[in-house]
Amino acid sequence: MHLFDAGLRFYGGNAIVAGGLPLAVGLGLSDAMQHRNRVTACYFGDGAVAEGAFHESLNMAALWQLPVLFCCENNLYAMGTALERAQSQTDLTAKAAAYKVPTLAVDGMDVIACHDAAQQGADHIRTAGGPFFIEFRTYRFRAHSMFDPELYREKPEVEGWRKRDPIQTFSEQWLRDRTLTSDDIASIESAADQELSDAVAFAEAGTWESVDDLKRDVLTPMRGD
Repeated sequence: MHLFDAGLRFYGGNAIVAGGLPLAVGLGLSDAMQHRNRVTACYFGDGAVAEGAFHESLNMAALWQLPVLFCCENNLYAMGTALERAQSQTDLTAKAAAYKVPTLAVDGMDVIACHDAAQQGADHIRTAGGPFFIEFRTYRFRAHSMFDPELYREKPEVEGWRKRDPIQTFSEQWLRDRTLTSDDIASIESAADQELSDAVAFAEAGTWESVDDLKRDVLTPMRGD
C-alpha cells in the first residue's frame, strides 16, 4: 500500500479511504501549471466515492480542467458494506457527471474492455483537456483482509463471479484465437511466480530500519530559548 517511486511517477497508495484523490488533483495541478503533457491516473474503490474528498477532488479537477484520470474499481462491497446499503445513488458515473466530468462505465471483468476504456479516457484528457472518470464494474473474490469473516455475502454469489475471472477468461479467449498456446501461458505464469518469489526474497534479505528512526519526522524537538 505504501510503495512509492517518484522516478516512475508512482506516488503510492494511501491508507486513508479517498486519501489519494486530492493528491492526484495536486499532481494534475502541478502538471497544468508547468505545461507538462501528462496524465495522472488515480485508482480508488467504490467506498471512496462516499467520502467528501471524492466530491471535492472531482469538483476541483473539473473547475480547473486538470489532466486526471479517475479510475473507480467498483467491487460492490467496499470493505464489507454492500453498495446499495451505503449509497443512495449506485450509478457511480452519475456522481462524477454531476461535476460535468465526462464518464464511462465498463465491465471490469473484461481485460480488453478495460484497456480500451483506459485508452479512451487518457486520449480524451490529452485532446480535449480536463479530467475523465471511469467506473470499472468488477468484484472482489477474497475477503477484504485476513480479519474479514465475510458475513455480508453468500458463498454462491462469490463462486458465480469467479466464473468470470478476467485472467481465466482472457487466457481462454487467447487460446481460442490461437494468439497464445498453453505453453505460452504456462511460461507467463511461471515468470510471474518467479518475479514474486524474487521480490519476497529481496525484501526478506533486507536490513531492518533502526529503532531510532521510529519517531523521525513525526515529532519536532522543542527548541530552547
